[in-house]
Amino acid sequence: MKDYIVRAISFDKTVRIFSINATDTVKEAQVRHNTWPTASAALGRTLVVGAMMGAMLKGRESLTVKINGNGPIGEIIVDANAIGEVKGYVSNPEVHFQYPNGKLNVSSAVGKDGELRVIKDLGMKDFFVSSVDIISGELGEDFTYYFTKSEQTPSSVGCGVLVDTDNSVLAAGGFIVQIMPGATEETISKLESVINNIKPVSKMINEGYTPEKIVAEICKDEPYSIISTLDVHFICKCSKDKFARGLISLGKDELKEIIEEDKGAEIVCHFCNKKYHYSETELLELLGSINN
Repeated sequence: MKDYIVRAISFDKTVRIFSINATDTVKEAQVRHNTWPTASAALGRTLVVGAMMGAMLKGRESLTVKINGNGPIGEIIVDANAIGEVKGYVSNPEVHFQYPNGKLNVSSAVGKDGELRVIKDLGMKDFFVSSVDIISGELGEDFTYYFTKSEQTPSSVGCGVLVDTDNSVLAAGGFIVQIMPGATEETISKLESVINNIKPVSKMINEGYTPEKIVAEICKDEPYSIISTLDVHFICKCSKDKFARGLISLGKDELKEIIEEDKGAEIVCHFCNKKYHYSETELLELLGSINN
């Protein structure tokens, strides 16, 4: 099954639902960064929610999610946009914690002493930045708190990643349920009951549930409409030329120092882990392109 997001409405258009299968996307991230199981879960959950948040944008709008709970995993960074492109990384991919029952302990990896920050590029002069304190480190609860506190939209966020014994990703997905103006107390109570008793989303994905079927599980007997679908991919648009411009921006003195000391340079993209090598000759050419 390909990775994609569905956007749906239900309960007389008073509830908005996003649902995603992001298994291949999270698999790609795990392979690129060689993350250990709990790091895979933390990064994967953030990729899942980040992709759905990107689907809430329009045109060329994009966003960055930064999570730092001062735990051993360090910072989690995810970029997403309105056309289903998402990428991300963690500072320390070699992190693994488990609860006694074997469930991945994402909270211990992420930590609880920090913040979840969202930076939106809406095509204006300034970026829109909002943040909330991390309340659990499990991330689903933290994103739920973010939507309710920062965007004043009562929401419930479910996200999960199932990791196999060989560290590979078996399933990844999630949902965001948002209460719109006009929702009744009966609707809210029904949704709370459903969400409190729904299967773990990673289990649903592993059992073959499509995003549409997850929406149906959330709505139960209530009619719903699928408004749109969006394919999702792990995509990084880094290039040797882009990093070359970064080297030029260092200025003549620092670039000269690199040439004299290292006789070349290697740059690794944080997002996709791709390496770019610059020979001494290439660095001299870049140096020559800098105006006095």
